[in-house]
Amino acid sequence: MNPVKENWVEVRLRDLMSLPDGWGVEEGREVYHKLLERVEVHSQAVVFRISLAGVRRTDVSFPRESVIEMAYRYRGQKGFCLCDLSDDNLAENWDAAALKRGQPIFVWSRKGYRLLGPLPSTGLRKVLDLIMEQDNITTAELARHARATVSNASNKLRALSDGGYILRREQAAATGGIEYVYKRIR
Repeated sequence: MNPVKENWVEVRLRDLMSLPDGWGVEEGREVYHKLLERVEVHSQAVVFRISLAGVRRTDVSFPRESVIEMAYRYRGQKGFCLCDLSDDNLAENWDAAALKRGQPIFVWSRKGYRLLGPLPSTGLRKVLDLIMEQDNITTAELARHARATVSNASNKLRALSDGGYILRREQAAATGGIEYVYKRIR
């Protein structure tokens, strides 16, 4: 597989917050606007890794109105994922926020990844797991690997992309045309 190199930026969420506790719709929206400024400054970046280092607590509405809403806004264009999230109570609130907004978001750690928010169907989950293992895949590669038709593979990859689970990028095909590469958000 040809790896697709993407620009990424890490944003420390605590730097955008007034206190280590993120609470409520209003504060979430304030942080959303600060995060939007960072996204616009780094317009060439495709993935934004949001570090939760230094964030002590949040309710459900704060992440829903800040990071989760940003991920929803840029779904299909840019990817957002979380890192430095080790507190289970905090993760539970972020999961509830992602579920409420209908926006999946990955949490990355040394152990691998965890998906918060809505889960894909069983059939799509197998494809997602494959992409998460390999970093990226093309429709033709998935069709070969899954012994499926190109049309079926394309539909599954497009559904994952449209659902906010992966990113879809164009690249030059070996044949001279354009092909889509589907990439994990990390």
